[in-house]
Amino acid sequence: MTPQTRIETALDIALIRSRAGSCPPKLASALEYAVKPGGARIRPTICLNVARACGDDAPGLTDAACAAIELIHCGSLVHDDLPAFDNADVRRGKPTVHKAWSEPLAVLTGDTLIIMAFEQIALAARSDALRAATLTLELARYSGMPHGICAGQAWESEAQVDLSAYHRAKTGALFTAATRMGAAAAGADPEAWTELGARIGEAFQVADDLRDALYDEETLGKPAGQDVVNARPNAVSELGVQGAIKRLDDILSGAISSIPSCPGEAALCEMVRKTAERLTPVIPNLASVRTA
Repeated sequence: MTPQTRIETALDIALIRSRAGSCPPKLASALEYAVKPGGARIRPTICLNVARACGDDAPGLTDAACAAIELIHCGSLVHDDLPAFDNADVRRGKPTVHKAWSEPLAVLTGDTLIIMAFEQIALAARSDALRAATLTLELARYSGMPHGICAGQAWESEAQVDLSAYHRAKTGALFTAATRMGAAAAGADPEAWTELGARIGEAFQVADDLRDALYDEETLGKPAGQDVVNARPNAVSELGVQGAIKRLDDILSGAISSIPSCPGEAALCEMVRKTAERLTPVIPNLASVRTA
C-alpha cells in the first residue's frame, strides 16, 4: 500500500471501531466529520516515512502510531476552533465541528479523538508491548504538559510569551512526536530523531504564520489574519515578512542535515525536501500583509 492508503486505512478502522454497538449517532457522525476528508496528513506521513527509513519491521505498530498522531491532531483542531479559543467558522474549507454539530458535541468530539488516539496504540500492543509503551509515552509527552500541544495552547493565555517555546509546543510538538514515534515503532532510538521533528515543526509554524498574514480565507480554507485578531505571538509580527522567510529557509536547510544515518536516508531526504516545498508559501503583494 502507498503511505497515504496505509494512513487512511488505519484512520478508517479507528472510526469503524468507534461506531461499534449502540453508540450516540450524532457523536459518531461528528467524529467522521472531524477526521474525513483530512488535510495533507503531514504528521502521520512523516511518522510513516521515518519508520520505513528505519526498517518498518512492525507495520501494525507503525500504522497505529500514524493513526494516533493524526487523531490527536484532528482533536486539537476541533478544540482550537471552539468559541473559547479561536472561535473559527471554517476549517478545511467547511464549517467547523461546533458550527456543524453544536458546541457541546464539538467538545466531546475533540475529547473522543484524543482518547481514540491512545486506544490505537493499546490495541496494537499485543505485537510488541515494550514498543507500544514507548509510543504511548511519546504521544503523551508531546500532547500534554510541559512541552506538548496543551502547553502550546496555554502559552496564549500568558502576558509574556517565549515565541520559540510557544512554537515548539503549539505546533512543533506533534512533528517531534511524529519522527520519534516513527523511529520507536520500528525499534530505533527515538532520541536520534528529535531534531528533525523539531525543525520540521518550527518550519511549519513559521510557514503557517506567513500564510495567516499573507493569504485570504478562500486560499487557506480557514479564517485568515487570526494571529492579529487574537493577538497571538507569531513570526511575522516579531521578524517581519522577510525575516520570517529567511528564518523558514534556515530551518528547512537544517532539517535535512539533521537526518540520522539509516537504511532509508536518501528517500527520507527527498520526503523532507518535498515537505519543504509544500510548506513554503508563495509571497503575494507585501502591501497587504497583516502584522498589527
